Amino acid sequence: MALNRSPAVAPALDFEDVRGYVLDDADEQDLLLRQIECTFSWSRRDGHPFGVVMNYVFLDGRFWLTASRMRKRVSAVQRDPRVCIAISSRGSGIAARRSISYAGSCTVHDDAETLHWFYPRFAAAMRPDDPDRAAEFVRLLDSPNRVVFEVVPERRVGYDGAKMWAAAPSAAPA
Repeated sequence: MALNRSPAVAPALDFEDVRGYVLDDADEQDLLLRQIECTFSWSRRDGHPFGVVMNYVFLDGRFWLTASRMRKRVSAVQRDPRVCIAISSRGSGIAARRSISYAGSCTVHDDAETLHWFYPRFAAAMRPDDPDRAAEFVRLLDSPNRVVFEVVPERRVGYDGAKMWAAAPSAAPA
């Protein structure tokens, strides 16, 4: 009979089953608020997945991103709104390696009301310590073909490296 024990508490025998190294809600929120970069993936017309690195802001349980309508991803998500967002803690200032991926639905917005509130919020997140550069960023974003993506997460998979290394300290990074 197998013991039902959490690998995050018990020493790791191997890394076959990593389900115990889940990202807790508080750590997930910390990652989402401190990171500004994700990999955004969609399906091409031929069914193949494709992804690019994009900046985002996370507000009210949704991801908000922007692109020019000239980008193929815009017509792709209008055709098939199923997308994926993957986020790593790398570069966020979080010491532990954390990551999370979301499958969700994407809506493309180009209405003035959405663009009006989004641009300043996005620019402030990208240039948090420089209001003049943020204002210039807003000016450059405000272009005729600019759209905003709203991604509503439906499923998630998170990982907390601190839990894995606590279960296997002899293999932890120095």
